[in-house]
Amino acid sequence: MKKMLFHSKMVALFTILISLSCSQKPKDDTPWIDLFDGQTLNGWTQKGGNATYEVRNGTIVGTTVHNTPNTFLTTEKLYGDFILELEYKVDSTMNSGIQIRSNSFPHYRDGRVHGYQVEIDPSERAWSGGIYDESRRGWLNTLENNPEAQKAFKQNDWNHYRIEAIGDTLKTWVNGVAASYLIDEKTASGFICLQVHSIKADKQAGTEIIWKNIKIVTDSVSKYSTKSALQPIVTKNKLTIDETKKGWKLLWDGETTNGWRGAKLEGFPESGWKIENGELIVLASGGAESTAGGDIVTEALYGDFELSVDFKLTPGANSGIKYYVDTNINKGKGSSIGLEYQILDDDLHPDAKLGNHEGSRTVSSLYDLIQADINKPIKPIGEWNTAYIISKNNHVEHWLNGTKVLEYERKSDDYRKLVSESKYVKWPNFGELDKGQILLQDHGDLVAFKNVKIHPINNIKE
Repeated sequence: MKKMLFHSKMVALFTILISLSCSQKPKDDTPWIDLFDGQTLNGWTQKGGNATYEVRNGTIVGTTVHNTPNTFLTTEKLYGDFILELEYKVDSTMNSGIQIRSNSFPHYRDGRVHGYQVEIDPSERAWSGGIYDESRRGWLNTLENNPEAQKAFKQNDWNHYRIEAIGDTLKTWVNGVAASYLIDEKTASGFICLQVHSIKADKQAGTEIIWKNIKIVTDSVSKYSTKSALQPIVTKNKLTIDETKKGWKLLWDGETTNGWRGAKLEGFPESGWKIENGELIVLASGGAESTAGGDIVTEALYGDFELSVDFKLTPGANSGIKYYVDTNINKGKGSSIGLEYQILDDDLHPDAKLGNHEGSRTVSSLYDLIQADINKPIKPIGEWNTAYIISKNNHVEHWLNGTKVLEYERKSDDYRKLVSESKYVKWPNFGELDKGQILLQDHGDLVAFKNVKIHPINNIKE
């Protein structure tokens, strides 16, 4: 009897120990920092619209109002690499999101908040956890091919997000289910925002989204990173979802010389250019114009178009993007003839102070004709900048990093007067072709290009 009693006690003790062992969770040694103190909005500031934010019972409550654009409660600090976790509950009729690595600059759409957004989407589409590029490129990582993540969102209940931003890699999880895995080089740092989306007149005002337990890791981030079960979506030298829908085309595939040739050659230059890590690089050769590999041009001709090119300068470098080029003009020394979006280190290259029209040889200017806005948003040497050119019905605009820096009317009297006062006066009808090639210039300095894309509005000749 005593043996049976002892055995029973031992079984009971063993059961208790097993139960205690199973109930104890592994200690979380992650160095979390709270972004919300549970009582105030200290450390946060509001941007954009006039939706309201308040602290209620240890949560942040955002409420919709009519007649206002998207509203953002943003951190006052900027974050580069981080891991962010938070919980939220959203009205089933609302759309919202968590902005990461986002910014607001006076020169960009009058201070509009722009950058990556981790979607909150309670609609039937169910793209919660997808990645949208707010006020820039649109959708980057959607969820129509990730049904497990679509099912992970809980309607009218608390949901948990984990967001990792490390280097060029963004990963998201919704309630522990991998939602997005994006590799994108556009923005390295920015603030974090809690968004209240604008609502249309037919939508009810006063709907709410509630956030709590907002915490972040910024130290030794890679140590705490989580593997994703998804295959990454890579945007480098690829068309985005919206670009594809709008009819954009890759002008350079990121790997080969297909579609390009030397401006004064039958094929692509055998030296002076290289393709490396998805970058098209003109090599340094002493700074002379078109004396090494030479300029390269598209094989196709373009009339009206939109063109987007990312470029990266080295100290003192000079290059350019030309359009409406005819390589049959000027077969002698120097570069092929065409209108030029100047690429230049304004601080170190002497060309910035030359030209018949003051400032017209500075970066993003219409070379030797029209100076770009002196407040242009150029990034430091060694960082990527985005050049954008649109030419439609002879109206041309130059943009730099999302900001318009000049515009002009091709073939107008004012334009022709500028040409008559420039180095181009010796070329009859300069810049007035209806169709021409796109050119990347070899000016003997090390310059890299990527994400070369074009939207042929019309008049394309393959």
